[in-house]
Amino acid sequence: GKDCIPYIGPKDMKLAQAMIGAGTDESKFLRQIFVSMDITAPLYWWKEFDTYKVGTVANSCSTMHKIDAYPITREMFSWDNEEEMDSEFWVTVDRIIAECERLRQLYKETGEKKYWRALIQILPESWMQKRTVTLNYQVARAQRFARKDHKLTEWHTLCKAYENLPYGKEFICYEKPKKISALLAYVFDKLDICYADNFGAILEEKEIWKNIIKHFEKE
Repeated sequence: GKDCIPYIGPKDMKLAQAMIGAGTDESKFLRQIFVSMDITAPLYWWKEFDTYKVGTVANSCSTMHKIDAYPITREMFSWDNEEEMDSEFWVTVDRIIAECERLRQLYKETGEKKYWRALIQILPESWMQKRTVTLNYQVARAQRFARKDHKLTEWHTLCKAYENLPYGKEFICYEKPKKISALLAYVFDKLDICYADNFGAILEEKEIWKNIIKHFEKE
């Protein structure tokens, strides 16, 4: 069946977004909207995600206990720009993966922990790990605004997932409209620079902009 998404009316939405715009103390209701999701991402990304300790819980498929369960292949790692990398890069990658698989097999055959430790130590940071994550909309909102332009593409993927949550665009992605007075101050500042030697032109231009902004304020 279809997902059941509660309907939020225009007045309640306006109130909710006003509270969000007022800051984290006023938007505490976001902490009561919970999200639980499975995320599969490389270890180098999880290190950044782990900086969010408050309001998040993560339960992982342990690398320590599961790494020897299956043959280690290139598909178990995250690789960006695969077409852009040269052949020498992939030769190096395949050598590292082959050594990881060799150590895994030795550990499976002998049970000696020295091989398991060596495998953990040599394992590349691009190893994909799955975790079940629980957090709330306020944490998701903080992550989204802090990381939406991050150079790691994994953050872009997560921010897009937040956007697609029920009312994600309205709550998690909501941005308080900039005050028209701030625009007016900006325009006046630019006019003062452009017409520094003509005071009459400044006054004339400012009057025109005042009328334009008054029009938009009425809309």
